[in-house]
Amino acid sequence: MIDRLRRISQRPTQRMARTCVGCRRRDFRSALLRVVVDRNDTGEHVAGVVVDPQLRLPGRGAWLHPTPECLDLAVRRNAFGRALRVKALLEVANVGAYIDAREHCPVNAVSSPLEHAVQQVPETESGFDADEHPMSTR
Repeated sequence: MIDRLRRISQRPTQRMARTCVGCRRRDFRSALLRVVVDRNDTGEHVAGVVVDPQLRLPGRGAWLHPTPECLDLAVRRNAFGRALRVKALLEVANVGAYIDAREHCPVNAVSSPLEHAVQQVPETESGFDADEHPMSTR
């Protein structure tokens, strides 16, 4: 009975963490980048890996830290093929271009685009009244 309770209490944290295919370290989903195999119109695999930043593309996904080091490790170890269960040699140029663009972006790499949009809202539109109460009805 105690073992069962321990397994139940551990489940939420295990769902939140994913393993990077490059460095093999576990991290939260928000810190990792999801990649999937590109498919054509007939549903066949195309020899390429694409980035899934919205976590919406269908198919089996692999998780990767968005750094060139982890990408290089994953390519050297052929980790994408194993993680995505594809036997063909996969092209990862799209993932490399995405990571390079993300590193050279003027926005802090830690903050998400949504956080950046929230930070740019002028104070006049922040929802505060003259009496500085956010939900004031006066």
